[in-house]
Amino acid sequence: MTLIKSISGIRGTIGGKPGDNLTPLDAVKFASAYGSWLRQSTSSKELTVVIGRDARPSGEMIQSLVQNTLTGMGINVIDLGLSTTPTVEMAVVFKQAHGGIILTASHNPVQWNALKLLNEKGEFLSSRDGKKILELAEKEDFEFAEVESLGKVYLDTGMLDKHIEAIINLPYIDVEAIQKSDLKVAVDAVNSSGGIAIPALLKRLGVQEIVEIYCEPNGQFPHNPEPLEQHLGDIMKTVAEENCDLGIVVDPDVDRLALIMDNGQMFGEEYTLVAVADYYLDQQPGPVVSNLSSSRALRDLANQKGQSYFASAVGEVNVVEMMKAQKAVLGGEGNGGVIVPDLHYGRDALVGVALILSHLARSGKRLSELRAGYSAYFMAKNKIQLEAGMDVDALLEEVHRDHKDEEVSTVDGVKIDFAEEWVHLRKSNTEPIIRIYTEAKSKERAEQLGQEFIEKLNELAN
Repeated sequence: MTLIKSISGIRGTIGGKPGDNLTPLDAVKFASAYGSWLRQSTSSKELTVVIGRDARPSGEMIQSLVQNTLTGMGINVIDLGLSTTPTVEMAVVFKQAHGGIILTASHNPVQWNALKLLNEKGEFLSSRDGKKILELAEKEDFEFAEVESLGKVYLDTGMLDKHIEAIINLPYIDVEAIQKSDLKVAVDAVNSSGGIAIPALLKRLGVQEIVEIYCEPNGQFPHNPEPLEQHLGDIMKTVAEENCDLGIVVDPDVDRLALIMDNGQMFGEEYTLVAVADYYLDQQPGPVVSNLSSSRALRDLANQKGQSYFASAVGEVNVVEMMKAQKAVLGGEGNGGVIVPDLHYGRDALVGVALILSHLARSGKRLSELRAGYSAYFMAKNKIQLEAGMDVDALLEEVHRDHKDEEVSTVDGVKIDFAEEWVHLRKSNTEPIIRIYTEAKSKERAEQLGQEFIEKLNELAN
């Protein structure tokens, strides 16, 4: 059981003791710090914050605590109820709110929850703003409103429809072609808010045949909610047995998109952004951005289309910062996160779905045919649990020294680029682990490379 405080919010397991886990006291304390930061960072006297949550069982409890804390500080709340991360991000802009909070632990198991914090642009906070909130929480420097100045809660259940309509209205979403293509689509939404959002989007796009599994938003995750191949046997089987054209998988808060090909095999989460870029760059040429842990396939595709590619540190806020600096037309992360700035600066599985379906409909190709046309890379994603007192920075520095003759980046942990493969070692922002990502020309070599570095880290730690 653990509590992780970071510049992007607070994340932890439910229950236990304050300060060790995400308890009601911790939720109130961090919501108070966020409310205090809003008061200090804007001249507006009347503040409004948008709040939405995924379907995990602790969501209603945490939302009540956070909302009542903010209204107790004199801040109005727009309650979206069960929602998605990208919908909350867009609602901040739609409603001209001063900030937003998404109550979700994203891909973490059901016992976790989190407060993910947004600024007035509906974007994740900068590191400077995040540090300020952490300082306010540490000092407990809060001031609450008197009775006549308490905030109010306003329920708004129409934001998903507005989000979907904004996607439909993008000039490169070809609803007519999708309708004519007569696609049959399976959906696994891990019994969270994607079970509402993805089928609603598909119907609006004109998809007539939708096979839903795990789309009841009851928060009872039927499998590990991280959309990796080892967790997705049911939908892979469903796509094959039901003769679907593709399968769509989202995480609990619908900012990551994984695809199942028509043959029932994984498209590869790393290739979601690649396939989107393949279609999008023909409509909207320009630079693209992904993070250091993402596949080289996006770089290869951008170069083939005569466009620039840039890599940022891991984390949505870092990708967005790089996108703005390079005036990128598209960005995202290799975990299935797609960012289309024409819509908003946030990972959005819904716009990813609409772009993928437009690509399939216009090209007339099957998803397996698209995959065969991209650079063949294979990735392995491993992790090592952090032990108490472990000096991670010292471990990574030793790895760096051992490979000083290779191309090494220390922008975010240590990434070592070999001629035909790479390894990226970094401390997670969301779990007490070291992530070890590797990519090579074969699955066996990627896994072997990962194991080599797991053994190396274990040796250095002992």
